[in-house]
Amino acid sequence: MAGKKDRQRKLARERHERRMARQAQRQQSMRRTTKIASVVGILAAVAAVVTFTVLNLNSGPKAAALPSATPTAAGTPTPTPTPTPTVAEPAHHCVYTPTPSQPAARKVGVPPATPKWKAKYRATITTNRGAIVIDLLNSKATCTVNSFVYLASKSYFSPTHCHRLTTGGFYVLQCGDPTGTGRGGPGYQFADENLAGATYSTGAVAMANAGPNTNGSQFFLVYKNTTLSPNYTPFGTIVSGLKVILGIAKVGVVGGGTDGQPKEAVIIEKVTITKA
Repeated sequence: MAGKKDRQRKLARERHERRMARQAQRQQSMRRTTKIASVVGILAAVAAVVTFTVLNLNSGPKAAALPSATPTAAGTPTPTPTPTPTVAEPAHHCVYTPTPSQPAARKVGVPPATPKWKAKYRATITTNRGAIVIDLLNSKATCTVNSFVYLASKSYFSPTHCHRLTTGGFYVLQCGDPTGTGRGGPGYQFADENLAGATYSTGAVAMANAGPNTNGSQFFLVYKNTTLSPNYTPFGTIVSGLKVILGIAKVGVVGGGTDGQPKEAVIIEKVTITKA
């Protein structure tokens, strides 16, 4: 009788061990599946961040564009004729090509084809956070300055939100789109200028774009030395008000991160041009 009970206990023990082994195997399989799902999720998140950054830095002007964390806008309008590049500076003639596929965010017409190339301009951008004063590089980016001065004279920038702030990789505040989306423009495009040896050090002001010769109204203000390819027309230098931008950057971006809408709303109230 004892022998029979021993065999029953042995069989019961073996069944228990097999159940425990199967349970351990299932748990191991579940942990492996969870780990794989976690890795896939992380990779998907990284891919999403990279995609978002690339699409939006080629905004900041097809929307306006900047490289990847560059100034923009997002979106890709139908290609329009490429303006004829200016050969020499200061330019005596400018070409502004209408963009029917991307209507003007505010209808102000087109700048004059003959710029005041001998003039010296200073722009004061009055924002709700303070004034930013810029010396415009009319002798080096004549047609760009001609457009900026024209848009300011038509109150194109009054009021507009500065829709993009970057605080990592490159350091810019991007403005100039009345829609506040990074997709708006003046209804025309014009050629790049002043790209030979272009750098984007603290205080530089340059055009955002959606590729070669697609300048419009969007521009960016560099508040800390930034390394970018020389693809964005430098057309001004900040002479005062840098602390205003630094204060905006210190508050950061909506939702955290390093690229997006400024957490502290920045509104251009007016742009005033003075001529020497």
